[in-house]
Amino acid sequence: MSLEIYFKPIHSIEFSKNSIGSVVDSHVNSFPEWESSDIVFLTIHENRGSSSEKNNEIDHYTIRNKLYNFKWEGSLTISDLGILDAGSTLKDTYAALKEITFEIQKKSKLLVLLGGSQDLTFANYLGYEQLEQPINLTCIDHSFDVVVDQEQEISDKNYINHLLIHSPNNLFNFSILGCQQYYVGSNDLRFFDELFFDYIRLGELQNTISKSEPILRNTDLLSVDLSCFRGSEFNSSTSNHPNGFFGNEMCQMIKYAGQSDKVSSIGFYNLKSGDISEVDAELVAQLIFFLVKGFSQRSNDFPVGNKKDLIKYSVYHEDSKHNLIFHKSKKTERWWLEVPYPPTKDFKFERHHLIPCNYEDYKIAQNGVIPDLWWKTYRKLN
Repeated sequence: MSLEIYFKPIHSIEFSKNSIGSVVDSHVNSFPEWESSDIVFLTIHENRGSSSEKNNEIDHYTIRNKLYNFKWEGSLTISDLGILDAGSTLKDTYAALKEITFEIQKKSKLLVLLGGSQDLTFANYLGYEQLEQPINLTCIDHSFDVVVDQEQEISDKNYINHLLIHSPNNLFNFSILGCQQYYVGSNDLRFFDELFFDYIRLGELQNTISKSEPILRNTDLLSVDLSCFRGSEFNSSTSNHPNGFFGNEMCQMIKYAGQSDKVSSIGFYNLKSGDISEVDAELVAQLIFFLVKGFSQRSNDFPVGNKKDLIKYSVYHEDSKHNLIFHKSKKTERWWLEVPYPPTKDFKFERHHLIPCNYEDYKIAQNGVIPDLWWKTYRKLN
């Protein structure tokens, strides 16, 4: 189907030679031939799911102007589809975004969304439904956006509830990066632990930002709450907080996401409506720039098929009488860990599930401890 019916064109943007704008096919006078591009970008004017922001219009032009004029040398191509306006109802917007996501994922393009309230993540997730594949979702967020034991109309504060109870449920793993303990209750933590989901607190990540890389490498769909920034660093989200990520930390994580061979969709949400400052617009544009930069560096080093570019490590675990098998890419020096499928399950073609890890996990195994991500994955496979 044609996606053109969903979008409004944008105003023409001037850009210099050798800039990102020179590789963008924009919806100005005609709709882009997005099927021949590598990355598909769009903005969404929809905030009715926000708990604090009801005006749907965001200042997409200032962000686009900054992005288009960043220096760029490379052969990849980007299609800018323009603006997805709010539907008659919030459900209409969800239906449109679901269909757009599905059509773009069928063509194996990287979809980049700029919204809009974070509940749009739910509609983005629904777009994968017809693909009938397990989905790993990661959120960069200061809180969990889960309301335990409460049924409420969907919003940016509880969309995870609706995602978890939706049927069919294709969610295999869910991770939160950057949560802050004063926004996360003990019930939330217990809920995550019971489902074997992952979370890394803000302080832990700021000490070692590379801890986010294996999780982002294992992500299909990434949702970024722009409120995760420190308030003094970014002042254009729907809610500001005294603590949070610095700009360079976020840019590094988004670059990790771009480098992941698995990430196929990323949304930046909870941008406040109305005009945005030049500095804040440039920071959002830099996030998209580093996503594109990471995408241009994808190496396709997932350890399947020919293993000549991999180094295999086996660590014997005395207590379980089990060998932990690690793989390291010669090309990128990235690590993976094998998790065996349970013997009670009928897997005709695969014996192991491969999960990204890092060198620290290998060192933990050498010390006689099975890494947490091995246990969590094994239990989910059961």
